[in-house]
Amino acid sequence: MGLYIETRVRADMDTLWERTQEPAQHQRWDLRFTEIHQLPGEPGAPRRFRYATRVLPFLTVAGTGISAGERHRAGERVSALRFASPHPLSLLEEGSGYWRYVPAADGVRFLTGYDYRPRWGRFGRTADRLLFRPLMGWATAWSFDRLRLWCERDVTPARSLAHALAESGARLAAVAAAAVSAPPAAAAAVALAAVLLPPSPLTPAARRCLRTPPARTAPPALLGTLEPA
Repeated sequence: MGLYIETRVRADMDTLWERTQEPAQHQRWDLRFTEIHQLPGEPGAPRRFRYATRVLPFLTVAGTGISAGERHRAGERVSALRFASPHPLSLLEEGSGYWRYVPAADGVRFLTGYDYRPRWGRFGRTADRLLFRPLMGWATAWSFDRLRLWCERDVTPARSLAHALAESGARLAAVAAAAVSAPPAAAAAVALAAVLLPPSPLTPAARRCLRTPPARTAPPALLGTLEPA
């Protein structure tokens, strides 16, 4: 089952395009990547890039990808990519996906669809289904909302991460204090409130994104023109 994430960004198309297509900008807001570097290539040809993700303080996995973008009539744009990681400790072996930028009355519908093949055989498929794929879906949605805050409200990715850490810390502190000093029923109510209360408008939240694709969603034809990463 592929992953689908959609958000509405109330900003101009060029700003959104730049912050998603330029590697130096992309790595600032996307939680899934620590580094993204464009590799040398021919002008006008699909762009090749190298990405790296720090999984643990002492472990970084890397891979390569190839991407291309195009503009359609009525202002719509699309970007497609293929990616792969040869690192033996990377659960993600290879995959492909796309971004669509659809003009709307109040901004841009920005959406992605992607899928990948896990390695490690049956164990990898099970780990992916139960843990990794839900985590990737959450991280993509959280990152999309982080990007939205940057484009709409000029909240930089570093600031929005600081807001998220501070808010999470405050919620955990409230739960811990209630667990120590409050009756069990009250402590449970505080814990439930910590989970259900909506985040601050300046804090990214995966829950703000659409996670179910509309009917008849299909990858763009551009994806079929890209060779393997």
